[in-house]
Amino acid sequence: MTEDFNTVSEDDLHAYVDGFLTPRERQRVEQWLERNPARAEEVRQWQAQAVDLRALFAGYARSDARDRALLLSSSHSDLPQPNPGRNNGKDTGSAIRRLRAIAAGLALFAAGGLTGLYAPALLSADRGGRAIETADSLPRQAQSAFLVYASEVRHAVEVGADEQSHLANWLGKRLDHPLSIPDLSSLGFSLVGGRLLPVNGKAGAMFMYEDGTGRRLTVLLGRNDDNRETSFRIDSADGVETFYWIDGPIGYAVTGEVPRNLLQQVADECYRQFDKSEATGS
Repeated sequence: MTEDFNTVSEDDLHAYVDGFLTPRERQRVEQWLERNPARAEEVRQWQAQAVDLRALFAGYARSDARDRALLLSSSHSDLPQPNPGRNNGKDTGSAIRRLRAIAAGLALFAAGGLTGLYAPALLSADRGGRAIETADSLPRQAQSAFLVYASEVRHAVEVGADEQSHLANWLGKRLDHPLSIPDLSSLGFSLVGGRLLPVNGKAGAMFMYEDGTGRRLTVLLGRNDDNRETSFRIDSADGVETFYWIDGPIGYAVTGEVPRNLLQQVADECYRQFDKSEATGS
């Protein structure tokens, strides 16, 4: 292994959280994090903070033709520059925090030009209402499916985990979208199976997972052909938490009666794996 592979800087980690890395750079950072669990936990906390910020301000986000110019200008002039005469002390930490705050603000209001982990969607006026209506209905449908099926003992799914390949192929064809089933074993959840169900009046898919204590959560997918952006939101109803996002033609929702930070980690992992499978077409 090269020294470049073994070395990940603080800037690399922040770029990873903000979604500014290329796929190859992202893989390098993820492999480094696997060997540095303390930093990996810190990065997960940063990701959770970013999610909360974006959810908090999502209702105020508006696109503007001047946003891209503002972003480019800020990246060259307004952001604090590192001082080579200082170590990673208090001043550097302050500068990094300021960088992250500015980056989070720009990510909220940039005109759809940034992509990456949970990049917020800024919908255009001509289709914004329709896409928002679809997005808002997704957590309701996900929560209803969870409440109906998660309590089932014998008939929670149509196809069990022992037929995972068939399940992925079948539901992928019904959604007309390349589909792989997320592996959540690193978070303590194993696949129970999945089923076909309607989402927004079209064929949708639901995967169910269970941990060693019997807690279940579901991952719902449905078509959303009117949208081409990516958004991420959080919804709660009667103790049922849902993390949901819309990425291109597909909407995703992760639902469960588990702590929000755990569900957010599950959503992170699902997003990463779905994004990887779509990029490879598998």
